[in-house]
Amino acid sequence: MSENMIESESLIARSSTSGLISDYDRTGETWSAVAHIITGVIGAGVLSLAWAMAQLGWVAGPLCILVFAMVTIGSAYLIADCYRYPHPDTGDLRNRSLIDAVNHYLGETNKTVCAILVNESLCGATITYIFTTASSIRAILKSNCYHKYGHNAPCHYGETLFMVVFGVVQFFMSFIPDLHNMAWLSVVAAIMSFSYSFIGLGLGIAKVIENGTIKGSITGVPTSSSVDKMWLVFQGIGDIAFAYPYSVLLLEIQDTLRSPPPENQTMKKASFISVLITTFFYLCCGCFGYAAFGSDTPGNLLTGFGFYEPYWLIDFANACIVVHLVGGYQIYSQPIFAAADRFCSRRFPNSNFVNKLYPVKLPLLPVFQLSLFRLCFRTVYVVFTTGIAILFPYFNQVLGVLGALNFWPLTIYFPVEMYFVRKKIGAWTTKWIVLRSFSLVCLIVSVLGLVGSIEGVIKEKLG
Repeated sequence: MSENMIESESLIARSSTSGLISDYDRTGETWSAVAHIITGVIGAGVLSLAWAMAQLGWVAGPLCILVFAMVTIGSAYLIADCYRYPHPDTGDLRNRSLIDAVNHYLGETNKTVCAILVNESLCGATITYIFTTASSIRAILKSNCYHKYGHNAPCHYGETLFMVVFGVVQFFMSFIPDLHNMAWLSVVAAIMSFSYSFIGLGLGIAKVIENGTIKGSITGVPTSSSVDKMWLVFQGIGDIAFAYPYSVLLLEIQDTLRSPPPENQTMKKASFISVLITTFFYLCCGCFGYAAFGSDTPGNLLTGFGFYEPYWLIDFANACIVVHLVGGYQIYSQPIFAAADRFCSRRFPNSNFVNKLYPVKLPLLPVFQLSLFRLCFRTVYVVFTTGIAILFPYFNQVLGVLGALNFWPLTIYFPVEMYFVRKKIGAWTTKWIVLRSFSLVCLIVSVLGLVGSIEGVIKEKLG
């Protein structure tokens, strides 16, 4: 899943807190679903694709992006048919989330595993948002410094202070009620996301024109040993895996679609269009970024200082990232907060610590209710995510870990297993063998990407 899922992530929070959406509220159609998907997929992860391309080279890089695109479409088709239960077109029961679908098709145990992975995915995203925001703030300061004192000036700024400040801001924002339902947040996030993504693409194209040549090679960045090359290739695969799938979001988006036509048909059409547009955009960003810098491609196009001028445009792009991720942290966190509230309320129904609400009034905001449990849990969560980000502020490596860790189970395993149950496919039939083989290959790719990215994190930490 990508770094910026703001508008679409609001659907997760909505489905986590407000119950089933009424038929009256389901007014979505193909193009609204396309908008949700594209907004959900394209984000800060796109800025790492040029670096991933540099590790893979001119042949394997574009090919890998295309393969992940086809896998994503196939997975989306399988999940879309799981929205209604038991029949994909006429079933009475709607599965409004991947967790619900896994529960109905695969049982309670698989549901628990899926819930853990989904929440780990959301938590991991908030961690990346913290150090990415700090990196963008530092990039703004460095850009202004280089513009004023020259490109060789000793412009050094730390990131830890900015992460702590970000954590303090999120501490207060975590207690504002219904932040995830604010429509303006989704609109602002979408604008910010597309702004910095297109700026990164435009700067890459301008750099290629300025160079007058296309840099890069068929094999990618040269290394001192084949082992080092292997680790970098695996990290690049992990980064691409992070940028694509949206399985966590798909059924939430599908739950907004009107019927007729059947929601699964509309969703399949929207998924195909969205992945087609996203793939074109990813190929442009990745290829032009790699063509501009070759072996020197930075890990993040907008913070790695491949670009120095125009400094004001680089500042604006990084400011867009900051604005986007400040709100994005809450959109990712709210489903986790809601799940914790529900679990503890059910587990401890008579506990005043969990259930007793106290009125709280903050300046410029209406009075809202806050329990001691919410205060403690949300504080601990913000402190935890900020601490992890400070310990492991490694953009490409952490994206690779998250992408590889979640790609196979959420995008491949659960959709394939639900397909077996729904279609009643027996063991050792042709379809069973083909899909099992496909799942096994994807598992191997995910494991390689995970191992390579973990090696990168360890290497960066020890280095």
